[in-house]
Amino acid sequence: MGSSAGEVIGVKDGEGDCAEWVFPAAPDAVRTARSLVRRTLGEWRLDSVGDIAALLVSELVTNALRHATGPIGVRLVRGPAPAAPAAGGAGGDGADGVLLVEVSDPLPDPPRERVARPDDEDGRGLQLVASAARRWGTRPGEAGKTVWFELALPR
Repeated sequence: MGSSAGEVIGVKDGEGDCAEWVFPAAPDAVRTARSLVRRTLGEWRLDSVGDIAALLVSELVTNALRHATGPIGVRLVRGPAPAAPAAGGAGGDGADGVLLVEVSDPLPDPPRERVARPDDEDGRGLQLVASAARRWGTRPGEAGKTVWFELALPR
């Protein structure tokens, strides 16, 4: 029996504020990641961000599958809202906290945001992340990169 993406390669569960999974680079990874994100956010009573978090994770895992061949990591971290900026920023966006979502893959090249034409079948994932997330970005890792985004959690 071979490994399918419906199986998770690794799972780490912290103190209730962090969940982390590693998936094989196989087509089932998107569905499995989306399902685990929804289930975890439901357990955390964060159903209000479940749909958008699952959609954005789907987009990022799909991107990782399209370009990378190794394992794909997904990590959720629930935390307090950051302090208001010290000078001149608009702090306090009505959020009680932040959900940080990270998708990692072994490819070191950062993703490129591009403008998709109306008849293109792909190319909108990062645009969707940029428009729906509070903040987003990428960072290099020891092996590969991580694309992350934050969603504000309602009070």
